Amino acid sequence: MINYSEELNQEQLSVVQNGDGPCLVLAGAGSGKTRTIIYRVAYLLEHDTKPENILLVTFTNKAAKEMKQRLQLLLGNEINISWAGTFHHIAFRILRKWAPLLGYKNNFTILDSEDSHDLFKLCIKQEGVDTKAKRFPSARVIQSIISYARAAELSIEEVLDLKYPNWIEHADTMGRIGSEYAKRKLDANSMDFDDLLVNLALLLLKSEKVRKHYSEQFKYVLVDEYQDTNKIQATIIRLFSIHHKNLLVVGDDAQSIYSFRAANIQNILDFESEYHGAKIFKLETNYRSTPDILDVANEIIANNENQYKKNLKSIVEQFAKPEVHPFADMSEEAEHIATRILELREEGVELNNISVLFRAAFHSQALEVELVRRDIPYEYRGGVRFFERSHIKDVLAYMRIFNNTDDAIAWSRVLNMQAGLGPATVQKIITKIKNGTDPKDVTDSLPARAKIGYNNFLQIYKRTHQTPNGTPAELIRAVLDSKYDEYLNFEFDNARERIQDIEQLSLYAEKQPDLGRFLGEVSLQEGFTARQTRSESYEEDDEKVVLSTVHQAKGLEWDAVFIINLANGQFPNDRASKEPQGIEEERRLFYVAVTRAKKYLCLSYSLTSGFNSSLSGPSLFLDEIDQDLLKHYNFKDRSELSVWTDHGNEIDDTKYVSEDDGWNDWGEKKTSFLKDIDEF
Repeated sequence: MINYSEELNQEQLSVVQNGDGPCLVLAGAGSGKTRTIIYRVAYLLEHDTKPENILLVTFTNKAAKEMKQRLQLLLGNEINISWAGTFHHIAFRILRKWAPLLGYKNNFTILDSEDSHDLFKLCIKQEGVDTKAKRFPSARVIQSIISYARAAELSIEEVLDLKYPNWIEHADTMGRIGSEYAKRKLDANSMDFDDLLVNLALLLLKSEKVRKHYSEQFKYVLVDEYQDTNKIQATIIRLFSIHHKNLLVVGDDAQSIYSFRAANIQNILDFESEYHGAKIFKLETNYRSTPDILDVANEIIANNENQYKKNLKSIVEQFAKPEVHPFADMSEEAEHIATRILELREEGVELNNISVLFRAAFHSQALEVELVRRDIPYEYRGGVRFFERSHIKDVLAYMRIFNNTDDAIAWSRVLNMQAGLGPATVQKIITKIKNGTDPKDVTDSLPARAKIGYNNFLQIYKRTHQTPNGTPAELIRAVLDSKYDEYLNFEFDNARERIQDIEQLSLYAEKQPDLGRFLGEVSLQEGFTARQTRSESYEEDDEKVVLSTVHQAKGLEWDAVFIINLANGQFPNDRASKEPQGIEEERRLFYVAVTRAKKYLCLSYSLTSGFNSSLSGPSLFLDEIDQDLLKHYNFKDRSELSVWTDHGNEIDDTKYVSEDDGWNDWGEKKTSFLKDIDEF
């Protein structure tokens, strides 16, 4: 028998022993929620509940597998919780048995994302829309819109109004495409991932027999990460637990950060009104972070109005106050972080215990360049490394043909993305150009359909050749101000993020006016990251610093965490202020980032950030923190990187201004900002 009172703290023990009926467990960051769930299941099994009467729902297969393994280790036997898995796993299992009630056969096929994308393209063609020739969203974008609408239980019009108002005129067409997509799936006896959840909910709602069967079988329903559920998932859980009413959901409203995937924080905030008489438990003992870090985290989240109030308490010793560093620009910020990473390594902190977190993918560009320059290995999470992203490669290809008209590989890339230009036509165009034909004189020799795409290319090509000096920064902005911007907006549902990447590339390009040298430097960056990806430079078990978006970092932890670009308009994202509850979700995102740190926490921002290096300032989230909880630094001496001055001390402004060439003017500006920093 397990000695629960010895192996759990009082908060966890209360959940394990008193978890009957509807229960909401508010599990703060690092509070041992997984341990609590496992011990609750073990407690039920030791008190004569059969494994098949327990439903344990997780959000990843990895989490389900880990819970099963830990449960077997805890109980010391081969007990298997057969109904443990993700929403999709459970839905698939049930639909395999009951699909005929919805008009499917039992052997239905599951479409992956690419299968769905291909089917959407067929449906768009059936509707008579040429997405490349007309101003109409791509199949990928429509797929995303319809998927979001289904998960959030919204109409297409509502989703367009909320997220894509510039496409509202296409709502009816998208509706017809969605209907054709659904019909074709049913005809092919296939379901996509969204269908698994939608059809399970529909099955439980329509069939009293099925609903009665499973709600009676599942005497205890436990759900992990409940703050990440969407409306359909919440409906499924309610129907599963409708008979015995033993529903225990575990989550943290303070870590609800996936509304862009249709996760609905109201599922957790409205739990008490949905389930009358619900018990509320709070896990507030944190086993991860120092008191210094948790004090900052508690201050951050206290500013949210829509929440369950919690106060995380640490069981570890105090270590060091979290630091705040201002910098002149993102390059200076990157230099400092790279230096500090090497210092921490010398102090005994392994590289894989160090993480740099950021709000958006493009924030990492300057740091990636600096890490490569210093030969510091890193692992990128949350997407593709900066110089390997397809849109960055697109822009660089336009620059390459400007620099070298014989670059057939670059020509092939920029031409193949155009409507009506197939591989054979592209090769003919490249041959003509290599034989001396001016690109502007190729159009007349092309078939009618190919002319449309080639003229789109020419519009971009001419823009680059109209730049005053042909510098890298000018060429990048010329591409961004052309039809390429239109291509991004209609081809991708994350066009805004891609445009921000390109804007960041232009800032990087400002430092090198020579096009040939710039392209050479970028090629070296690409080559280095490719070697790291293939593990040719570093073995798989070698240490690597982790670079990650905050969204990808949720659930993870490191000894040292740097949160960069905490600048006004960057974090929180300026778009958040225009969305309902947007700032509160951004604040939760910041809270998640801070609570990843165990010992060291460094917060930083630059006074110039974004496109055109516009003047910025610290994030409003930094201003919300009690300044006594932070250790402040002022601008470092450009000529002596180790010189720092604590916030609040008397400052000799001239000490922080280097006499290096090109810095006198900025030094005057920097001095004017020092007073603001002191007040902050």
